[in-house]
Amino acid sequence: VQLQASGGGLVQPGGSLRLSCSASGFVRGYIAMGWFRQAPGKQREPVSCITKDDGTTYYRDSVKGRFTISMDATKNTIYLQMNSLKAEDTAIYYCATSVDSWLRQCYEDSMDYWGKGTLVTVSS
Repeated sequence: VQLQASGGGLVQPGGSLRLSCSASGFVRGYIAMGWFRQAPGKQREPVSCITKDDGTTYYRDSVKGRFTISMDATKNTIYLQMNSLKAEDTAIYYCATSVDSWLRQCYEDSMDYWGKGTLVTVSS
């Protein structure tokens, strides 16, 4: 399974970005996909996940109301619309997919495959 994330870049505080992640190579399908991020000097943390069957979404508290995850299951692609960006959103954003490890929560341990990440920098 391969995942390709795109859409990162430099944006001013208060601005918006839209990340995309396309997955391919599934043999048995997938259960969920999600976004995780790692800021400089910090551990990777979950941002948002979405399930394929019923579109259940998960968000970390700090992005609720600002970020929106969506999925186009026909294209095996997820999106992360990020609005009202803050400096603390600066990080490398990774997309991931769960094939058979889904724990019904947006955890790293729920994910089986990872993309290489795309850098989001929020700065004036």
